[in-house]
Amino acid sequence: MGSASDETTADDSWGFSEQERVAMRERAAELRTQAGRGRGDKAAADEADVLSKIESMADPDRAIAARIHAIVTSSAPGLSPKLWYGQPAYARKGKVVCFFRSGHDDEERYSTFGFTPEAGLDDGGLWPTSFAVTALDDDARSTVAALVEKAAG
Repeated sequence: MGSASDETTADDSWGFSEQERVAMRERAAELRTQAGRGRGDKAAADEADVLSKIESMADPDRAIAARIHAIVTSSAPGLSPKLWYGQPAYARKGKVVCFFRSGHDDEERYSTFGFTPEAGLDDGGLWPTSFAVTALDDDARSTVAALVEKAAG
């Protein structure tokens, strides 16, 4: 029989933080919602979900997420907006390529814009997987647009 330290109680939730548990619940809800949608309305509904999530964000995350959404959708129209762990993401053939994480929602001092392995940004031994984002000036906008275009293929 294991010791008390080996057992999990209802209060420690298998070692996940409250933020991680919220993200898992949001992801489960996303999957249930997506499973109930017909093919015809899925893309429009997914984008509406992303826009609704962005609108619900606190400033300055709302403004940054809206700008990133505009950059991604104009730079890579082949990527489809969808929620991923409760946050805006952009997918190719259903697989997330890039995503925005709200610093406010994550209780961090900055938001992040990141890429999954699906982005294929591998370049030698060093390539971007995520960036801290506190503002999007013209240089940052150009960097994000170029990376998204490359990731979208």
